[in-house]
Amino acid sequence: MTVNFKEKFKCLYERIKKVKHIEIYLAVGLAVIVTIIYFAFVSTPNSSSNNNSTNDDNVNLEISSSQEYVNYLENKLESVITNVKGVGEVNVIITLEKGFEYIYVTEDETRTTSNGTTITTSTIILVDGQPVLQEEIYPIIKGVVVVAEGASDINVKMNILTIVQTVIDIDNSKINIIVGN
Repeated sequence: MTVNFKEKFKCLYERIKKVKHIEIYLAVGLAVIVTIIYFAFVSTPNSSSNNNSTNDDNVNLEISSSQEYVNYLENKLESVITNVKGVGEVNVIITLEKGFEYIYVTEDETRTTSNGTTITTSTIILVDGQPVLQEEIYPIIKGVVVVAEGASDINVKMNILTIVQTVIDIDNSKINIIVGN
């Protein structure tokens, strides 16, 4: 049995040696495998791409209310700002203009009555008894207040302002940074 295996292996080895540019085929094959593995891990629900702004489609957070969303953002900002040199203790408060908005898939039906009136009815599409979500619009942030011990230093204050603008993507006129005690 080992002789038969050795012969088959030798035959396979000779075939591979005859293939021109085997390195290219191996490189392409390896690239395909790496790409498949990459996309398999990137598209999982537990992906670590938690870049959450006011309208983030890449985050798979289980946030069911506007208050949970606000708490998440406040905690995220506090943890980032606390790591800035000279900041000290930090508290963040976020206010919302409006909460989550959900847009569901609908089916429109238009009928014309006998007297010429046009009636249009919209029906929400259900799948397994659940409405089909077309779009989820994140809450609109009205303002942010940051209370930080080190905010009396202009450099620290500017760093905090930059962080808040970057993390939640709002205008600096909606951000108020106050010196804490």
